[in-house]
Amino acid sequence: MANALRALAMDAVEQAKSGHPGMPMGMADIAAVLFTEFLRFDPLAPDWPNRDRFVLSNGHGSMLLYALLHLTGYPDMTLDELKRFRQLGSRTAGHPERGLATGIETTTGPLGQGIANSVGMAVAERHLAAEFGDDLVDHHTYVFCGDGCLEEGVSHEALSLAGHLKLNKLIVLYDDNSITIDGPTSLSFSDDVLMRFRAYGWAAERIDGVNHDEIAAAIKRAQASDRPNLIACRTVIAYGAPTKAGTAAAHGSPLGAEEIKGAKERLGWEYGPFIVPDDIRAEWRAAGARGAVARAAWEQRLAAAVPDKRAEFLRRQKGELPADFPAVITEVCDNFRAKNAKLATRQASGEVLDALVAAVPELLGGSADLTPSNNTRAKGLTDVKPGDFAGRYMRYGVREHGMATAMNGVSVHGGLIPYGGTFMCFTDYCRPAIRLAALMETRVVFVMTHDSIGLGEDGPTHQPVEHLAALRAIPHLLVFRPADAVETAESWALALQHLRAPSILALTRQGLPLLRTEAGSENRSARGAYVLAGADGTRDVTLLATGSEVSLAMLAREKLAEDGVRAAVVSMPCWELFEKEPEDYRRHVLGTAPRVGVEAAVPFGWERWLGERSAFVGMHGFGASAPIEALYPHFGITPEKIVEAARVLL
Repeated sequence: MANALRALAMDAVEQAKSGHPGMPMGMADIAAVLFTEFLRFDPLAPDWPNRDRFVLSNGHGSMLLYALLHLTGYPDMTLDELKRFRQLGSRTAGHPERGLATGIETTTGPLGQGIANSVGMAVAERHLAAEFGDDLVDHHTYVFCGDGCLEEGVSHEALSLAGHLKLNKLIVLYDDNSITIDGPTSLSFSDDVLMRFRAYGWAAERIDGVNHDEIAAAIKRAQASDRPNLIACRTVIAYGAPTKAGTAAAHGSPLGAEEIKGAKERLGWEYGPFIVPDDIRAEWRAAGARGAVARAAWEQRLAAAVPDKRAEFLRRQKGELPADFPAVITEVCDNFRAKNAKLATRQASGEVLDALVAAVPELLGGSADLTPSNNTRAKGLTDVKPGDFAGRYMRYGVREHGMATAMNGVSVHGGLIPYGGTFMCFTDYCRPAIRLAALMETRVVFVMTHDSIGLGEDGPTHQPVEHLAALRAIPHLLVFRPADAVETAESWALALQHLRAPSILALTRQGLPLLRTEAGSENRSARGAYVLAGADGTRDVTLLATGSEVSLAMLAREKLAEDGVRAAVVSMPCWELFEKEPEDYRRHVLGTAPRVGVEAAVPFGWERWLGERSAFVGMHGFGASAPIEALYPHFGITPEKIVEAARVLL
């Protein structure tokens, strides 16, 4: 059965003339034991909520996963798909992509991301078990990883957190083959991996990764453990290949026809390309079918559950928001209007969360050790702690990257909506995970406060200037920069309503006046941009702004009106949503008059909105350490400068 995996991997990579045959050949025995004896899954019900999760963190070995999915009977992973490995439009991409085929739990390939995702999956499992009971939620998360995953920095953050939380249903099987692309790992990597994991609070052991009895015994020990488990499996890359086994040459290139012929002879595999004999195929299909019994028993337990509990569980699995969600947002906005207070949007976000966590129980919050600054811990939330996973607030520690990747894992697990906070400038630490969230089109809310030079004295190391442009460049990512408390509530609503998109909430440290004082329940931010204040007659100039600079544009509009210049102010809380609006609406909002863009950030990207007769008021370099009252005038981001820029265009 293991040799069937090896053969399919060799054949597919050879036919594609591209790929990584070494890892699938080296880990085939581990995969065979795990999938036939331990992993609980059902190919005919691939989204069964209580299935075990399997993460291929060393995603370059994707043919191992595709071969497993094909042989165990996932209907969409046909033999033709294996033959189309790495071809345009196939389900068998170079690295596993969630959504291309059932059975792919998360998108992996950038090393370290998968192992960090698995920590979020394990957290989600324990939290949902604490809420709904072990009769509905009780499964393991298994991870395959390689040396590259463990060398990437994000693995340290994630594994440390997993050890702290004692996530004992997380089992990592490490492809300990002593080879990387450059050659032997001894060139650059001399860690004592087992001691490292033990220092994190994991159980760790080393076994022979070809000996089926040792593999099975180690997994059984891990299942009975009171902590997360590492099983370091001594393997040989491209096991069976006559000249390339154990060498870097087998990592990322086809073996070649002669090497494949020799490997099949050594392995006793007498079959041509893509041929798996019926008896071996039948054994694999039987392994895939064995999960149907456990799944049917689980469905009976779900059917016997208290109706309200069953309905709530299923609602969350579907990703649907509670029926009263719109009313909650409307009430929050009405309260902001009634108070009419000057609030930082991070404070407004905290007040929104106070209402949301009661109304949306699937929200799982957190912060990278910046809770008081991010305002992410809503009233009534308790912490997720070792041995007590009923809480809804994660203390991620100073682990921004680990936090972001774990949140992706929580999201793809299902049943929860993760949000987590840090400073906007530290989106740089989170960026790989943010990008993969966008690629997977999964709902994660990244709460990024201190979003401009407006944070003041901490200075240019902490003042984001290029970050908005960098984030807006990521496809499928919604970047919200609200201008006041009402827009903040609207942005939260939109972030949660978009089931297939991650969101950034870029929030201020400094207080902002309430601009949206009009009554009504319409979410005006939903269109991405809108005319906040129209011109008194035909427009002479349009002032386009986001976030904290919208209030400056409103003051500039008043000053221009004193001189008889009719200006309209357009608030643009989310460029991505505005881009999706019909062209006639965009033309209506932008108008035909000269335009001034205003944002305390670099101008990169603004050209798409400004046109030929335009100006930009914002940042053209890094910030400085000073009080906010000095910084905005110093960098020329004031109502007076906006007026000056507008007059030049008239």
